[in-house]
Amino acid sequence: MADPAEHREEEEEAAAAGEEEDTGAQIAPIVKLEEVAITTGEEDEDVLLDMKAKLYRFDKDGGQWKERGTGAVKLLKHKETAKVRLVMRQAKTLKICANHLVVATTKMQEHAGSDKSCVWHALDFADCELKEEMFAIRFGSVENCKKFKDLVDDIAEQQGKNEEKESEEVSSAAELVEKLTVTEGKKEEQTEKVETPAVDDKKDAEE
Repeated sequence: MADPAEHREEEEEAAAAGEEEDTGAQIAPIVKLEEVAITTGEEDEDVLLDMKAKLYRFDKDGGQWKERGTGAVKLLKHKETAKVRLVMRQAKTLKICANHLVVATTKMQEHAGSDKSCVWHALDFADCELKEEMFAIRFGSVENCKKFKDLVDDIAEQQGKNEEKESEEVSSAAELVEKLTVTEGKKEEQTEKVETPAVDDKKDAEE
């Protein structure tokens, strides 16, 4: 009578040999997934700042702060227009919780009672419509908060200078157009004065 232990060993060896044997067969996947190019809308922008933070929005109706999301806050500068926008996405869902331009009037203020937080107003487009919002953001350290605040203030100041420069250029262009219009008007008046005596002389000759 065969020993059950020996029989079990033979079965295990056979099973192991079957696992190691390569049949060369290729199994095609049931579903073939195509590669999809993902665009974030940030391809034409340079990253000036990228930090982890927690964002809050002030609820005017409820009169209290409500958490908007935790994730990475970025300051992005457009390569052509040089405009800078603040964008923040929630860490897991990547849902946008803040999206607005940093303009000359953007003013960061320290949040009362916390040196790791700051507050500001903005015309935000995170919900696909422009809305006046009051935000508060909290960082993990005082250093990160200061770096964020200082950079936003510098950008706002630079945007103000750019707007002044553009305004001066527009004013100069308007003055130049006005001078050209006045000059052309004077030339037309002089031409009319020169032509008028000639007509009068002709009438005298006919008489």
